[in-house]
Amino acid sequence: MTSILQPPSSPAFAGRSFNELPLSSGMQLTLQQLGYVAMTPIQQASLPITLAWHDLIAQAKTGSGKTAAFALPLLTKLNPRCFAVQAMVICPTRELADQVTQEMRRLARSADNIKILTLCGGQTMRPQIASLEHGAHIVVGTPGRIMDHIERGSLNLEALETLVLDEADRMLDMGFYDDIAFVAKHCPPERQTLMFSATYPDGIIRLARQFMRNPQEVKLVEQHEESKIRQRFYEVTKENRLQAVALLLKHYRPVSTLAFCNTKQQCRSLLEVLHAQGIQALTLNGDMEQRERDQVLIQFANRSCSVLVATDVAARGLDIAQLEAVINVDVTPDPEVHIHRIGRTGRADENGWALSLVAPTDRHRIVSIAKMMGVVPEWQELGALQNDNAAPLVPPMVTLQILGGRREKIRAGDVLGALTGEAGFTREQVGKINVTEFSTYVAVNRDIARAAERKLSAGKVKGKTVKVRVL
Repeated sequence: MTSILQPPSSPAFAGRSFNELPLSSGMQLTLQQLGYVAMTPIQQASLPITLAWHDLIAQAKTGSGKTAAFALPLLTKLNPRCFAVQAMVICPTRELADQVTQEMRRLARSADNIKILTLCGGQTMRPQIASLEHGAHIVVGTPGRIMDHIERGSLNLEALETLVLDEADRMLDMGFYDDIAFVAKHCPPERQTLMFSATYPDGIIRLARQFMRNPQEVKLVEQHEESKIRQRFYEVTKENRLQAVALLLKHYRPVSTLAFCNTKQQCRSLLEVLHAQGIQALTLNGDMEQRERDQVLIQFANRSCSVLVATDVAARGLDIAQLEAVINVDVTPDPEVHIHRIGRTGRADENGWALSLVAPTDRHRIVSIAKMMGVVPEWQELGALQNDNAAPLVPPMVTLQILGGRREKIRAGDVLGALTGEAGFTREQVGKINVTEFSTYVAVNRDIARAAERKLSAGKVKGKTVKVRVL
């Protein structure tokens, strides 16, 4: 494997503009329209390699621009007239698969009739099989469901030219090694394979040796701007750890916080503590049905829930905008995972807090983390936290669930129109609107939630009476 630790300095790709890349005029126009001007570091490092059809292992986190890094070469190679699966992207979670599909559809809009199909668990097989029978150019999905389709014979990979493993390290964490191996063995050997991973466990090397052809390697050391993410460390005993989380929340008062635990049991215990203190929190775990998981993510992303408690595996693939704080309830043994965790906050032009609770026996882990990040850890005393503000920590929004979604051809504009039309609310009082297959979720300002529920129930959406409830 050839390692590249920073963006290549080849004269052909010396600029950071997408104009430097050998892309079609239609794709260049699409990139301009979507606001893609300068390449991110991972795009600058990987695109010259992937566009030259080499295999690639790239270390890149969620939010680094990696979707475009694999989507652009994949779409460039695609033949729209050949209605067969020519590319496949495997993701650890349905949420990430949905994000990847949406972004690829945006990038593919200049091409004629590119069909991108999502194949994930938590959905019935029959519609997916019917869609595959009608043909698709690109498939994006989770390992188990893709394997199911291969075994059933409903997914034909004979024409596949590019296989992408997105967030490969978390797929390994989730126990998908054998599933990935099964899928890779059913792909043509003369294909391009691209692997993207936030961290670099041993399983990545095993996968590369087994399924890749002389891959080039891009490993960019992740840096977070000092001004964007402020890290603080607090020493705490095991018995006081969960109460300490509530203390941090009441002192810093972030609107949205992602709290990382190392185990599902600790997630449940922390949820009980937060609820007892009047803090609105939800949790993600692998035992939840997909519908429940979707509802939790919608409420957290639209600011109807103050705290999301999750393990690393459960939170994989989440890219939440305006996340004010990350709390490490446990210090992870892997410094790269710590860096990845705290990188969820301080995105774009936002500032963020990264607060870590450290057992006395885990202080040595902070030394490793600080060394990798090139920082001096800032230690604070829990006893010095001020909680003079007695007001409860309440999220600004409330989520209303409307029974009816894409099946009923409801669109976000229909719901916004109902709320700002006859119901008489302002656009500023309405937050995110998510339309799923069977339900529509709309965030509204907390002070109008009950009134909005009553008026939507009494009125009509898309000319029909709908059932509405507060989540």
